Amino acid sequence: MPPTTAAFPPPPADPPERRAEPADPARRATAPEVPPALQALVTRQSLGIKHLREPGPDDAALAWMVRAALAAPDHGLLTPFRFRAVRGAARQALADLFVDVARAAGKDEASLAIEAERALRAPVTVAVVARLDWGHPVVPAHEQWVAVGAALGQFLAAAHALGFAGKLLSGRKVREPRIVAAFCGPGETLVGWIALGTATRPPGPRPARPNADTVLDDWVPPAA
Repeated sequence: MPPTTAAFPPPPADPPERRAEPADPARRATAPEVPPALQALVTRQSLGIKHLREPGPDDAALAWMVRAALAAPDHGLLTPFRFRAVRGAARQALADLFVDVARAAGKDEASLAIEAERALRAPVTVAVVARLDWGHPVVPAHEQWVAVGAALGQFLAAAHALGFAGKLLSGRKVREPRIVAAFCGPGETLVGWIALGTATRPPGPRPARPNADTVLDDWVPPAA
């Protein structure tokens, strides 16, 4: 069932902190059902912008996606990321920016049309901006990048769980000074853009991924 702009209530206020109840090991070992949240994680796939249409996520749906991103692991609770939604008339402004940059680089008219389409096709585009504290005394930069990636993954998983399709786009444009300046403040890094909308078709065959046992094993202490 496709999403609708009125489908999602705003996320509730953060609940009081409490410890999660331990899972029942017997149930965990024998339960055949797959929890819906896990199903959403393992079935998510990226879908190109040419397969996206209205409706895109509204304010409430975007708030849920950001809420999911904020629940990702984040050592030191630094929140080394932020999101910037491009929608409505701002989509045309982004298309104009992409076209101006491409024209300055000597691109032909066909390429300029493609650049405009990249900004206009998705109903909602969300810029992902990293804002690392490079001199933090406890949390090194690589751990902050892990937090950025974890937040991005949870944002996309939440979009999928809410019935939307999406894809992260990057490429050379994230390093183009004019585009970076349009989205980032001093010291920030433009990671890319998440294109969001309603899928016009199911995703294609899932790309082959490694089996779990190829990336999970039991650690054996090294010999003394």
